[in-house]
Amino acid sequence: MSINVKEAVKAIREMVPIIDPEDDYLTIAAAEERMAVTHEARQKELHEAHVKLKQLAKALEAARISATRPSTIPSAEEHVTQMNDLDATRLSLAKAINDAEGALAGKEAELTRLKEETRALEMSDPAAEHDLDATALRLAIYKGLGFEPIMDKDGRMSKILVRAEHGDVHLVTLDGSKSDAEYIDMLWRPAKSLPVASD
Repeated sequence: MSINVKEAVKAIREMVPIIDPEDDYLTIAAAEERMAVTHEARQKELHEAHVKLKQLAKALEAARISATRPSTIPSAEEHVTQMNDLDATRLSLAKAINDAEGALAGKEAELTRLKEETRALEMSDPAAEHDLDATALRLAIYKGLGFEPIMDKDGRMSKILVRAEHGDVHLVTLDGSKSDAEYIDMLWRPAKSLPVASD
């Protein structure tokens, strides 16, 4: 659609009286001022949005870090491995405890047996369990003092050899012709200060 130049010029001439350059200038200045205020408000909003965005980014990073498994905490596979190792250790310790308890029971049984044996030994009299030959003991004591009895064929003491200190040997016959005091005197007179005789 083509515009007629004459009509356009005519329309512009008709508008000249109603166009006020000062009023238009004020309108444009007000519009620019409003645009400057709007721009400043938008810049402020944009700055605040950037600040919030940074805060949200930091919060997101903190949340990501807190959601991430720390290096000190084992992974699921490592946790399963550790649990298996702990189970094996627990079974091993249980077996060791069981073995130790068995050994302890054996030692306690052995201790009880040894206590009973000790009690039996303390209550027993070894001397009473053996028949001691009192005659043989007396003869050994006499011989140690230097007196050596000589028995007859009936097993009675008939003579006594007395070993003197200087080495002499005296024979005392026990025929019953003297008193006991005389026989004692006859035995001890040569045996004064006798050392223990050897065989």
